[in-house]
Amino acid sequence: MLVTGGTGTLGRQVVPLVQAAGWKVRVLSRHAQDRGDGIEYVAADLTQGDGLDAVVEGAEVVVHLAGGPKGDDIGTQNLVQAAERAGVRHLVHISVTAVDQLPLTYFKSKLGAEQAVRRSSVPWTVLRAAQFHDFALRTTRAMAKLPVLPVPGGVRFQPVDARDVAERLVELALGEPAGLVPDVVGPKVYTVGELAQDYLKATGKRRLSLPIRVPGKAGKVYRAGGNLTLSGAHVGTRTWEDFLAAQTSAKAAAE
Repeated sequence: MLVTGGTGTLGRQVVPLVQAAGWKVRVLSRHAQDRGDGIEYVAADLTQGDGLDAVVEGAEVVVHLAGGPKGDDIGTQNLVQAAERAGVRHLVHISVTAVDQLPLTYFKSKLGAEQAVRRSSVPWTVLRAAQFHDFALRTTRAMAKLPVLPVPGGVRFQPVDARDVAERLVELALGEPAGLVPDVVGPKVYTVGELAQDYLKATGKRRLSLPIRVPGKAGKVYRAGGNLTLSGAHVGTRTWEDFLAAQTSAKAAAE
């Protein structure tokens, strides 16, 4: 099995689960190396497509997790073409909830990547995931660095734990191609203000808050809850509060 982005936030959770299931794992990363962990680390350039044929060759299943703020559409198209040439039997792709709703550059690139997979001749599965707890943590941490906490009014999220997403992804990867499957989301919906206040409480910080309005079409989608999946989703078990408590405990133990 080939896992792209296998050293990232999600990949670090996915790869051990695939290994535990008895699969030989090849990880696409920036540098080819031998870490002595039984995993084959290979290097290739998704954006340029250089070296992808050799990386994909022999892989029955490809789990595509690699991504960034831009260029996902191009990189995924290159991967899809390599998978078609290699005769891959199952391509599993991680996408994002509301990818076809929000008119933002990041979402446009992610939508292009998803469409490349769905147009592929390789049998595929696409799983859309809500924002990870890790993303919520980075966002609230950045907000808390400001003297006054900006709180976008009406913006809500369903943050999901990367471990829950990884477990669902591996379940799908080990099964038959299933097309576009139900979204995976966290067990609770939070306003941005609630996420921020939970972070402040966990870290013992205080901030005055300032309500702000998200402008444009994106603001309308968020205020209407268009980024949420309130029914029919695969729901994770680990809450934002659980995640914060674990992060706080880990930081205290390291100090």
